[in-house]
Amino acid sequence: MPDHVHLVLTPFTDADGPVSLPEILQRIKSASAHLINKALDRRGKVWQDESFDRALRRDEEISAYVEYLLGNPARAGLVMNPLHYRWMWRAEQRLPWAG
Repeated sequence: MPDHVHLVLTPFTDADGPVSLPEILQRIKSASAHLINKALDRRGKVWQDESFDRALRRDEEISAYVEYLLGNPARAGLVMNPLHYRWMWRAEQRLPWAG
């Protein structure tokens, strides 16, 4: 989406134990901000400080949320087919409900 990002992920564990959601988001925001600023030939802050995270625990709940997120670009009028949205990425092979 032009003004926000949605992620559905499973936190991982590194050599020090479970990686926290704030740490994961910091890594994503830092790396992407550097790339965005480089692409736009600028410097400065890219992302807002806050994030709105939600823990999803059941496959049915996760599946419904993913389908909602996939439909966002079409509901926003950016594309007719959500899968044609340029910035959509879906690792179907890793999703237990994707068949």
